[in-house]
Amino acid sequence: MTPAVESGARRSEQAASSAGAAERALAHLREMLIGGRVAPGEAVSLRTLARALGLSVTPVRSAVNRLAAEGALIVLPNRAVRVPVLSAETFREITTLRLLLEGYAAERAAELITRTELQAITRAELAFRREYEADRPDCDRAVQLNRLLHFTLYRAARMPSLTAIIEGLWLRIGPVLNLDMRLDPRRLRSGTAVRAHARLVSALAARDPKRARAALAADIRAAARRVERLGLLDGHASRD
Repeated sequence: MTPAVESGARRSEQAASSAGAAERALAHLREMLIGGRVAPGEAVSLRTLARALGLSVTPVRSAVNRLAAEGALIVLPNRAVRVPVLSAETFREITTLRLLLEGYAAERAAELITRTELQAITRAELAFRREYEADRPDCDRAVQLNRLLHFTLYRAARMPSLTAIIEGLWLRIGPVLNLDMRLDPRRLRSGTAVRAHARLVSALAARDPKRARAALAADIRAAARRVERLGLLDGHASRD
């Protein structure tokens, strides 16, 4: 192999490694946002993020720029980023989109779901219920189970582009929705999500699209009402 070829091969390997690191950073940051691990309005430096993820600043910066383009992060001038605080108007707009898109996914899933997928959703629902019934619920685990249940459902709709759009909405709304669940067990103990999830599983098992959509809509609306009541939005104006 000539020196020029060796040099080109090394550059290709470095580029592939850099791209892989950026994708890992993106996946970790998406999980943090959707899971409510960073609070609305919270600012963090790129260096801190890189250290937490065990990566260099360069791939983290690349991932941050992609998330900023999606409206999930705000890039600050001092090599830091901030999670946006949603306005009440934007929150309600995203909630309306979720009802339309996630509701349609639930209808499709009720028609197309496989036995394996239904079993996975049922296991997630039962595990979520156990956290609800526990004396000291593990809210972090409840958040993970809630996401697992929802996205197993959306993937069962067999529309990858729709699932990607829904994930984009969760990126923007996850910090406020799931931070609430992580920090305040009362949302879990209210039982609204547990009841909605149980109705959803029943509808899926019966392959009833209308009931599946109604159960999911009840879950989304209940969580949205709680966020508005708690004043977790910028310039919120509760309609309750």
